[in-house]
Amino acid sequence: MNILITRPFIDAEDLMGKLFSLGHKIIHIPTLKISSAKTESFDINKYHAYIFTSANSIRNLNVPKQDKSKLCFCVGAITEKIARMSGYKNTISAGGTVNALKNLIISSNHINEKSNIAYFCGDNVSYDLDLELKREGMKVSKFINYTSEKISDLNEENKKIIFSHPPDIIFVYSTRSAISFIEIVKKYSLYPLMTGSKVMCISKKVADIFFMDNWKKVKVFDPGDELSQLER
Repeated sequence: MNILITRPFIDAEDLMGKLFSLGHKIIHIPTLKISSAKTESFDINKYHAYIFTSANSIRNLNVPKQDKSKLCFCVGAITEKIARMSGYKNTISAGGTVNALKNLIISSNHINEKSNIAYFCGDNVSYDLDLELKREGMKVSKFINYTSEKISDLNEENKKIIFSHPPDIIFVYSTRSAISFIEIVKKYSLYPLMTGSKVMCISKKVADIFFMDNWKKVKVFDPGDELSQLER
């Protein structure tokens, strides 16, 4: 199969390797450029727990002398894996969605309304997790420690690949990435080549963007479930 991946390479490398080993052809078109953002000065050790909604929020947390034994709430298994690899010892994973993460935090026995929680995220979020938790009486401080910039260009190599071997499956991982990808498709008049492509979206919000743009073959998948989707 020809499989198009829209994630930045650092997030897609593991999946791309697995797909390649299974004999699939990979088209890598990253739709977002991730950059570290400078955060305001703060004392990280005053917080009882951390919230990570993506691997990027961990990779771009450049704070020295932090206590990595603090409880870390991670949005899903991949983010938790990155947290563990980064030295965090006390991690817990939700089901891969921010709503599931919110429910996990609310129901946790390890924190209460007096606990200070640090929430690390990017500059573009589709769900105001900090506000939702504050409505539940929790003390949450939000820190934007990375930015995402849309990529609007397609290199000649990928254009040739798509024109000769249109993707069978397209994996999309965020609303912003979906918008960026659709803009690329329109800019280079690629839609007629993708009418048979199945678009796999990480959430209903992402899928709705494609439905609103009249894409027909759109489906929601669970994070980390990419390989099993190839058999369906």
